Amino acid sequence: MTGKTHHYETHLKWTGNQGTGTSSYQAYGRDYSIAIGDKPELLGSSDPAFRGDPGRHNPEDLLVASLSSCHMLCYLHLCAVNKVVVLEYEDQATGVMVEAGSGGHFEQVTLHPKITLADASMIEKADKLHEQANKVCFIANSVNFPVHHEASYTTANQGMDEQ
Repeated sequence: MTGKTHHYETHLKWTGNQGTGTSSYQAYGRDYSIAIGDKPELLGSSDPAFRGDPGRHNPEDLLVASLSSCHMLCYLHLCAVNKVVVLEYEDQATGVMVEAGSGGHFEQVTLHPKITLADASMIEKADKLHEQANKVCFIANSVNFPVHHEASYTTANQGMDEQ
């Protein structure tokens, strides 16, 4: 089955040469910049556990953020076409990565969307759409670990309802 192909291009530049390049593990910075077209530049580094700058984005953060944002965009689309009116959406996504030998891997990511709906009668339908959103999210379909979701809901005039 052949589908429509999309191409993406980024420009990454290492900015961590502190004068002697990679002459030793301690001799260089982990800082880099990412340019994507005319969009604002992203400043990155490695995780602080790997000698990175804690004030910059790291690849692990960006992977979790990509999963969270892709899921949200798919979910909002599905809500719109299924007549579920979402008024607010926030997510506090978490990821678990395990170091193994000289590398590592993510074991899972869990999304924790907090969603405000216009109508309380739509909570059950809204909740079921998360599974469908996970199936159509391009990023979730590109990783080899599970992406879970634990959503909670409010309505315009109610408090939080856990699902």
